[in-house]
Amino acid sequence: MEIRKQDALDYHRSGRKGKIEVVPTKPCRTQWDLGLAYTPGVAEPCLEIHSQPELGFEYTARGNLVAVVSNGTAVLGLGNIGPLAGKPVMEGKGVLFKRFADIDVFDLEVNSEDPAEVIRVCQLLEPTFGGINLEDIKAPECFQIEQTLRQTMSIPVFHDDQHGTAIISGAALLNAVEIVGKDLGKVRVVLNGAGAAGIACAEHYVRLGVRRENILLCDTKGVVYKGREENMNPYKARFAAKTARRTLADALKDADVFVGLSIGNCVTPEMVRSMADHPVVFAMANPVPEISYDEAKAARPDVIIATGRSDYPNQVNNVLGFPFIFRGALDVRARAINEEMELAATRALAALTKEDVPDSVLRAYGVSRLQFGPEYIIPKPFDPRVLVWESSAVAEAAMKSGVAQLTLDLDEYREQLQQRLGRTYAVMQNIRNRAKAAPKRIVFSEGEHEKIIRASARLVGENIARPILLGRPAVIEHKFQELGLDKLNIEIIEPARSTRLSAYIDEFFRLRHRSGITHTEAQEWMLNNNYFGAMMVHMGDADGFLAGVSQHYPDTIRPALQIIRTGEGVERVSGLYVIVTKKDFYFFADTTVNIEPTSEQLAEIAILSAEVARWFDVEPRVAMLSFSNFGSTRHPLADKVRKATALVKENAPGLIVDGEMQADTAVVPELIAEDYPFSRVKGDANVLIFPSLEAGNIAYKLMMRIGGAEALGPILLGMAKPVHVLARGSEVEEIVNMAAIAVVHAQVGVLGIKQSPARVSIPPAA
Repeated sequence: MEIRKQDALDYHRSGRKGKIEVVPTKPCRTQWDLGLAYTPGVAEPCLEIHSQPELGFEYTARGNLVAVVSNGTAVLGLGNIGPLAGKPVMEGKGVLFKRFADIDVFDLEVNSEDPAEVIRVCQLLEPTFGGINLEDIKAPECFQIEQTLRQTMSIPVFHDDQHGTAIISGAALLNAVEIVGKDLGKVRVVLNGAGAAGIACAEHYVRLGVRRENILLCDTKGVVYKGREENMNPYKARFAAKTARRTLADALKDADVFVGLSIGNCVTPEMVRSMADHPVVFAMANPVPEISYDEAKAARPDVIIATGRSDYPNQVNNVLGFPFIFRGALDVRARAINEEMELAATRALAALTKEDVPDSVLRAYGVSRLQFGPEYIIPKPFDPRVLVWESSAVAEAAMKSGVAQLTLDLDEYREQLQQRLGRTYAVMQNIRNRAKAAPKRIVFSEGEHEKIIRASARLVGENIARPILLGRPAVIEHKFQELGLDKLNIEIIEPARSTRLSAYIDEFFRLRHRSGITHTEAQEWMLNNNYFGAMMVHMGDADGFLAGVSQHYPDTIRPALQIIRTGEGVERVSGLYVIVTKKDFYFFADTTVNIEPTSEQLAEIAILSAEVARWFDVEPRVAMLSFSNFGSTRHPLADKVRKATALVKENAPGLIVDGEMQADTAVVPELIAEDYPFSRVKGDANVLIFPSLEAGNIAYKLMMRIGGAEALGPILLGMAKPVHVLARGSEVEEIVNMAAIAVVHAQVGVLGIKQSPARVSIPPAA
């Protein structure tokens, strides 16, 4: 990835200058709002905080606000360029805090190189912030500043240049040493660079299990050894070794691990060749590593190498640390970030690396697979799971070590963190929990597909469903092994070898013999995984059926319609998407099946969609959509929707439904209150029934592509038993979600029209 100078300048200058802005979180549109936000209303929280200072976290943004503080004396690889020139970096830090952990930041550039003044600025501003992130302050002053602030302040203080690199590279070290089969307590480590990051890494590695006497620290003068007087300070002295080695080349002979936090191209291929078998090289100088990835690999094919660059495997990037460490610390209102929390962060990152990697991460990095091994020893910076794993580990360590002021239920906290990743998770959490209460057998016809295999492992691991994979056992088992996944409790069936094949053939012949199917043809069809899977559900050998990740929609739905058929009183199947916005979620139907539904079919779709809303614990409020509002336009298309509305009211009298109405009338309370106060839907519709496939399909795709919404589905409505079609190319997370929906569908039973006295059969269209 090459970034030109002009590209970088344009990025920072174009539009609104810089990279950050302040956005109000409360309305300030009316005189009433102004009175609450400022005078006189603001006096009330002021008085409450004055009497109980801890309420400052309740009535202000302090609990989610971090100061990024720098004096610009050690900015990136640019050196002492001063506080003003360093401001773009500090703004960037704020962007990363917000993007990865939803933490707000004020960047504070302090115009002083006097440690005492930097310390005093931070101390004076303590009432403003929930935490302080020290950034780009040169050593050894940074050690004094952080140590003093940690001793004198009651909020977390964290110097990222020290501890961030240590925490992330520590996770890489744990995994790399495990991969090469060495004992952490016996490995010899060479660190080049004795500044803030180098010293912090060395100390952190000791806490992880590396022996202090097995570490050689090097700086611009060579090895830091006992008795050396030149260019020394008390922090380097901790690692002064009793050794005859004097140069970096000497130090690297037979070393197991090299950690570079220095300058580019200071390590030669010959030095790497001199290292022990299966060496580990962390060349983290930026933008030019101590030795390039390609050179290190050419010198020693058995090397495990990490760099600070994104264009090679194993990027050691501090963004894997500070946002999530502060997230956990802020959420338990920690008084400090201590060693226990730092170690917890390292171990969480190391453990996460061994988990299956989401499709969103693979897509972001343009790879088909990432798996724990020499070229994947730490999570990728854009892996959304880091928030949950690392922040919860940090919070737990804070509580156990006694620096937390709040006690959290960790399971609930992890769910809250998941919800920060997107509204879809929050919407699905209730469905997943219901599925876990009584998991059902869900058969997947595409059992050999890698995404289905990965999803099935998730389903078992989270106890959401009991997957049944159709395919060749040898192929499926090999893929499980190749992916490093456990196939425990996952049933694999090859249709051609199934003991139920004969019974399925006979049943398919019985169902279809008057549709031109011979017994021989029935045998051929039953060898098709989609037909076999549908028959498993029909015969009660599975509770639900999912397919479509690599198939076209008709190929998936046709076998189910021929075997399982529609529910009682249902004329046509239809499709629904759950559309999740930043503020709420809606049910859109029909979005996938019926091109020009009749009034009767629209009524049917509305009633079935309302049932799906209830699965999500939502009381449905149904809007029958049109281009007309309650007869404002006389046209056959509007008349169709008006008739459908009447049918719904007649056949489901307890359902809140109205129409025909325009889309904005359905969802904007002010519009309907002024002009249509008689409507049962008060601008609060959550189930939107579109008059045609054209309208529904366009609407949901526009919501996703330019409206910023997320979509769950398609959920198939009207089948006699749970059958759901995966969108072609679905990601693993989407497959897991649809399986959970299928489980809940199986739990509640058939979606049909004749299911309660409130619903009677809708006559078919003429």
